[in-house]
Amino acid sequence: MAVKVITKENFQAEVLEASQPVLIDFWASWCGPCRMLSPLVEEIAEEHPEIKVGKVNVDEQPELAQQFEVMSIPMLAAFKNGKLLNSSVGVQPKEQILALLK
Repeated sequence: MAVKVITKENFQAEVLEASQPVLIDFWASWCGPCRMLSPLVEEIAEEHPEIKVGKVNVDEQPELAQQFEVMSIPMLAAFKNGKLLNSSVGVQPKEQILALLK
């Protein structure tokens, strides 16, 4: 499944009302570690169709970044049934990223 661009306009439908677990990558184009993490996030999206994967550009969506108290990027946030389960900051191995959703 392709990575979805998440905005404040589609956040409710794509994340909070999603029937499957959702992994969100809070990132910015100028962030080196974000660019390192991005291929892993895309790999997870391709290999795990049961997980909805989205990206929030913190520069374009400051309201969402503020809502989830994003202080450092990259930040990954895992949601299930409309609730935030876990989050992590920094580049993580794929196994640790997937563990956020458990």
